[in-house]
Amino acid sequence: KPTGTDPRILSLAAEVAKSPEQNVPVILLKLKEIINNTPLGSSELKKIKRDIYCYDLIQYCLLVLSQDCSRIQGGWTTISQLTQILSHCCVGLDPGEDAEEFYKELLPSAAENFLILGRRLQTCFINAAKGEEKDEILHFFQIVTDSLFWLLGGHVQLIQNVLQSDHFLHLLQTDNVQIGSIVMTLLQNILRINSGDLLRIEGKTLHSILDEVIFKILSTPSPVIRSTSTKLLLLMAESHQEILILLRLSACYKGLRNLLNKQETGTEFSQELTQLISLLSPQIYQEVEDQKLHQAACLIQAYWKGFQTRKRIKKLPSAVIALQRSFQLEKYNREMEEKSALIIQKYWRGYRERKKFYQQRPSLTEYKAAVTLQRAVLKFLAKCRKRKKQLAPWQRLQELTDARRVELKQQVDDYIRRHSDSQISGVASRELHAQAQEQLQHYFMGRTLEERAQQHREALMAQISTNIEQLMKAPSLKEAEGKEPELFLSRSRPVAAKAKQAHLTTLKHIQAPWWKKLGEEPGDEIDVPKDELSIELGTLFIGGTKPP
Repeated sequence: KPTGTDPRILSLAAEVAKSPEQNVPVILLKLKEIINNTPLGSSELKKIKRDIYCYDLIQYCLLVLSQDCSRIQGGWTTISQLTQILSHCCVGLDPGEDAEEFYKELLPSAAENFLILGRRLQTCFINAAKGEEKDEILHFFQIVTDSLFWLLGGHVQLIQNVLQSDHFLHLLQTDNVQIGSIVMTLLQNILRINSGDLLRIEGKTLHSILDEVIFKILSTPSPVIRSTSTKLLLLMAESHQEILILLRLSACYKGLRNLLNKQETGTEFSQELTQLISLLSPQIYQEVEDQKLHQAACLIQAYWKGFQTRKRIKKLPSAVIALQRSFQLEKYNREMEEKSALIIQKYWRGYRERKKFYQQRPSLTEYKAAVTLQRAVLKFLAKCRKRKKQLAPWQRLQELTDARRVELKQQVDDYIRRHSDSQISGVASRELHAQAQEQLQHYFMGRTLEERAQQHREALMAQISTNIEQLMKAPSLKEAEGKEPELFLSRSRPVAAKAKQAHLTTLKHIQAPWWKKLGEEPGDEIDVPKDELSIELGTLFIGGTKPP
């Protein structure tokens, strides 16, 4: 689910999930208020549509539209509003990772459900008895067709599916004037969006649409239907030359021009009717035939030029071979000379670099020795600086110059002059000095005792750690054999092990080369790797060790 979802969508989705099935359609109508209160074309509206899709509210609307209208609270009023909500939510929606499911399943299903709802409303309109009821159903039918047109305007790939649908053809073939006018207007608006889909449908379906449009022009008494049908047929003929040729040459529409001439003149669609008749006239037919001949001539020329080009290409390899026979040997010799020169240069450079390396080997050895000495000296100097820094608080003060003494004495006199009331006698100063010396002596004596106590505590902690380590490694009483328990009663074993470890460490340090001991002082700790000590200590038994 997306982050930062609108709380209204979350609340609505939770309410839909918890409510009974019969209450879901009315709850979904709240989406209309949420969409209408958001600015059109804003990023906030796109985010709301994305949230609605992610929480399956669009799918709920689609499921409601497929149910029986009599079982839905609010009837056609709720259904018509849900079609508006569904179309507005689907247009401008970015499905993200679910694009394939959205474009191949949900959108075609929504368009098909709109057409099915249109057929149901058509049936209800025909069966309705009262005029008020008919007007109300016609209003709902207009809302459904407008929602379908809005959906097709946002997703033009659905136009081909709608034109090929049997439900749409059934709606187009109605005899009712009001329903037929709405459907014809819808078809006209669809073709204005993208008329190219009309040629991509099956030929049988295209003939059915043309037959119905022509039938309405010639046989319907309603001037509204005849006007809309004439404009629609004129739009088809002007947009697609193939349809114009079909109307002029096909045996199915033979005599169409004569029948159109017999239509009444002076009506509001007489101008469109005149244009349609002129398109079907022999002069226009001759222009179409000339254009067909021109296209055929262009096609023949294209095939002939392609044949000539392929013929020349087939002869090209023989010409290339002839040229290669004349210049191939010279090119081969030049390439071999370049490769030979490169090989000679490579071997000569390798020999020269190896010779320089052997000549520079003593210098490299001296350089490494100098680096080792420098590293040892720098380490020694760092230790000296560290030792001086540690002893710096206890060093004597630097001797003062005469100018500094005079300056300090002047500062003291100034201070005494400004604080004359706080002067004390010389006897009191000596007593105060004696007290300070006595307190300082007590402090140093106490610090010595405290250091000894700290060392004693550290020794006890080390002893406790050793005992704990031995106890952790000791075998259980069931596994203990012989005099192993008695080993824990004596402290000589750990002491001997520690002494031997210190002895081996000293021996390793003594046997090390001189350059490893540069910069070390007698008081420095000796660092010997543990893996070197483990070889010597392997034969020493320490009390409390588990057997392997």
